[in-house]
Amino acid sequence: MADILISVRGEAERRVSPEVAIVSAAASADGPERTAVVSRATATIAPLRTRLEQLTRAGAVSNWSSGSVSTWSDRPWTPEGNQLAPVHHASIDLVATFDDFVALAEWVSLLSDDEGMRVSHVDWQLSPATRATIEREVATSAVGVAVARASVYATALGHGTVEPVEIADVGLLSGADTPPASPMFARSATMSADASSAGLELRPAEIVVTAAVEARFRAR
Repeated sequence: MADILISVRGEAERRVSPEVAIVSAAASADGPERTAVVSRATATIAPLRTRLEQLTRAGAVSNWSSGSVSTWSDRPWTPEGNQLAPVHHASIDLVATFDDFVALAEWVSLLSDDEGMRVSHVDWQLSPATRATIEREVATSAVGVAVARASVYATALGHGTVEPVEIADVGLLSGADTPPASPMFARSATMSADASSAGLELRPAEIVVTAAVEARFRAR
């Protein structure tokens, strides 16, 4: 019986609990006097910066940064069409990477005590080492799925074994018409909330890591 070429795709997926939380927050204030507004925003964020310095020394925060004060003003309009006096605004952004979720909850609780602070975004991720390990495992599993699928096809055709001829990321197999796709994908869990309102829900979804390969085998 002549050899037959079998082309297959293998996919695999892993769900992993996040290990790192990147929090984006901001202190803001507004009012009729620019200097007073800037002072309020600066005073609001000061204790949070101090606490982040302490958490960094304790190893709960790997890094954090805070921007300078952004200011702007506008003149609102009344429903009757009259323009009011200028209102000044000030905002200071803050981004922190937490490795300790207990410390994160404590810091967010401190933040939510002040109505001038707001958490705009939380991005949950894996550590670089864990991500690299999981990606290797998922890629290996995807190749295993491709081998198993080709073996099933070969057996159905009356061939006993399959021999690998070519393997590639999706879309890169020779002669393939499919556009190249990302071979590895990790969907991080994100969450937005206003810490000054009902509180921040610190229960992220699992991170999904997927891999896909295409392979060609010779059935003997």
